[in-house]
Amino acid sequence: MLMVSVVVPVYDEAEVLDQFHARLSATMNAIGVDWEVIYVNDGSRDRSLDIMRALHARDAHVAMLNLSRNFGKEIALTAGLDRAAGDAVVVIDADLQDPPELIPQLVEVWATGVDVVYAQRRGRSGESWLKRQTAFAFYRVMRRLTKIDIPPDTGDFRLMSRRAVDALLQLREHHRFMKGLFAWVGFSTRAVPYIREARAAGSSKWDYWKLWNFALEGITSFSVLPLKVATYLGLGIALLSGLYAVYLVISTLIHGNPVPGYPSLLVAILFMGSTQLIVLGIIGEYLGRSFNELKHRPLYFVESYVPPASSASAVSQVLHDLRAAG
Repeated sequence: MLMVSVVVPVYDEAEVLDQFHARLSATMNAIGVDWEVIYVNDGSRDRSLDIMRALHARDAHVAMLNLSRNFGKEIALTAGLDRAAGDAVVVIDADLQDPPELIPQLVEVWATGVDVVYAQRRGRSGESWLKRQTAFAFYRVMRRLTKIDIPPDTGDFRLMSRRAVDALLQLREHHRFMKGLFAWVGFSTRAVPYIREARAAGSSKWDYWKLWNFALEGITSFSVLPLKVATYLGLGIALLSGLYAVYLVISTLIHGNPVPGYPSLLVAILFMGSTQLIVLGIIGEYLGRSFNELKHRPLYFVESYVPPASSASAVSQVLHDLRAAG
């Protein structure tokens, strides 16, 4: 029988975790395939881990992966994928903004031979105008800056075939922009539209500062265009400086050499200084990421792993050991 794995990264989702699992289990049982769900505790500070233990105790399909600390959602998601044993793997958040009831449609499309079936948002309930507009702009900017085709209005919620997951797990960089990595591995894809719901409980862990850094992560992971812009900016300023020098020479020959004004001199110095700092900052972003990758540290450490009590647990453990050995 085919098996579907569901990977759920969890960070402070105690308020909604029971409700999420009830909807997920009802959906997966109705599909009629063998299944497992891997909850990855990413250093939660609330009762999420206790709830995950309770879910494991009463549901044979539940696996619980507890990381040693908070490593961030992208790495927590990777940790769950490392343990997933299914012929297809679904990635979904626990906040119920992405409805588990959509999974049967993803499975249906996957059964036609599609490797990656992603859920594409046609609406975003419960989010502010600014959040919707910045998200809209982000996906469009990423598509223009990178050479890979990142689907617009698409989050992590998707189903991947076994071969797509195996390909994805070969990419072990620390600065992980999963939306880009999903697209980078290629394979056949298809979208399933849906309306993104408001959070069932709790609050978003993503403030605007974190979203800004997330955007920088995506841009620097998949595009060197900012470095090229820095080069073109330097060339442009050099050209303007040369033209201004020619202007000064001609002006001096015609009108003499009046004393230049202090404000214009100060503006020129501040402009050049700020431009240099911006360019150094861009270079620093790339250099810092290269420095982190060169350390070759493990992506994460596991504090504990409890496999599902179902027959899938043995398969999951064997596959994980084979990947670790490879």
